[in-house]
Amino acid sequence: MEKPLAVVTGANSGMGLATTIELAKRGYRVVMACRHVGRGQDALAEAFKQSSSGDLDLMICDLGSLAGIRSFAAEFNRKYDKVDVLINNAGVVSIKRQETSDGFEAMMGVNHLGHFLLTNQLLPNLQRAEQGRIVVVSSGAHKIGSIRFADPYFNKGFTVWNGYAQSKLANILFTKELARRLQDTKVTVNCLHPGAVATSIGVDRKTGFGKRIMGMTKAFFLSPAEGADTAIYLGTSPDVRGVRGEYFYKRKIAPVSKNAKDPQLAAQFWAWSEHEVGLDE
Repeated sequence: MEKPLAVVTGANSGMGLATTIELAKRGYRVVMACRHVGRGQDALAEAFKQSSSGDLDLMICDLGSLAGIRSFAAEFNRKYDKVDVLINNAGVVSIKRQETSDGFEAMMGVNHLGHFLLTNQLLPNLQRAEQGRIVVVSSGAHKIGSIRFADPYFNKGFTVWNGYAQSKLANILFTKELARRLQDTKVTVNCLHPGAVATSIGVDRKTGFGKRIMGMTKAFFLSPAEGADTAIYLGTSPDVRGVRGEYFYKRKIAPVSKNAKDPQLAAQFWAWSEHEVGLDE
């Protein structure tokens, strides 16, 4: 019997690696979508060591590059026909304003727009599954977020909190509108707040800034495996087979902000996102 196939973004560390290992233990073939070859290879070895699964595949996917995402999707389609579970886990936190290769502010570019394009590229594969599932990792930070259509990339007035909160609100608006668009299909999409998790998401990989603070506060946070629990639940549990368009925390549907519940905002933001990644052409 063919194994179900899962794709996990940001699978090289933290919750992404923990999710990969647990899915592999549960009998899934897992495609580890990672940005960096070296870190991806290290993660692949660790995932194999902890899961004893030979059904792990490392594929390079730079969510900060629209061309890189399209290249990943093309290669993926040469290797695989369907996707049972897509877990949009990868995320960045930029203390200082940074841009992707396409000129997007990094948090909006990676956390939302990269996953927006990737998900749309893989939708046909998800629709070929018996019951495709899309899981989007958001955050409780969405509650202080708003979509700044006039300046979405914070060319003025950037702060890490405003940028991150906007990107996490974007995750929920994307989930809500995609669920509406997929309501007559077998594909479901839900999002979640993983809790406060000890990962390297806020550590600058080039300078190491933030590593010492992360080390000192680690004891107060959930482990990556604990943080991955709800994402794995949404991707695999029969309990949520027919649930779509919801926001979960600790395996339960949780309340969202007023902005996150606005269907008009979700539709407007979808159209904006399509334009930004070139899907409206």
